Amino acid sequence: MAIIELEDMSFYAFHGCFAQEQIIGTHFRVDLLFEFPSSLAEETDSIQDTVNYLSVYQTIKHLFETPSHLLENISRRILDTLMRDFPQMEYCKVKVTKLNPPLGGKLYGVSVTLDKRK
Repeated sequence: MAIIELEDMSFYAFHGCFAQEQIIGTHFRVDLLFEFPSSLAEETDSIQDTVNYLSVYQTIKHLFETPSHLLENISRRILDTLMRDFPQMEYCKVKVTKLNPPLGGKLYGVSVTLDKRK
């Protein structure tokens, strides 16, 4: 069993409940961890026998193009899409962080983490 992590992916998107967030957008960070049975890929050294993390990244990037009001929603869409499109994944955990959220004070970010196991 292998664990693959895609760390600190950065996106600019228009997620948020407030109209201003949906107009001007903001920066987001995504961290992803997934597990899959890797013994075949370990032996063959072939990308065909693993989860292609370029494809995983491109899937997440594409999902960020559709705005969500809530971090919970974009997190769920990422998690469900990855588990469906990459059936080798047995476990997946996604953390989505909105940087500098408009909360009226200095704050690095606010995050939602979801996970799912088959």
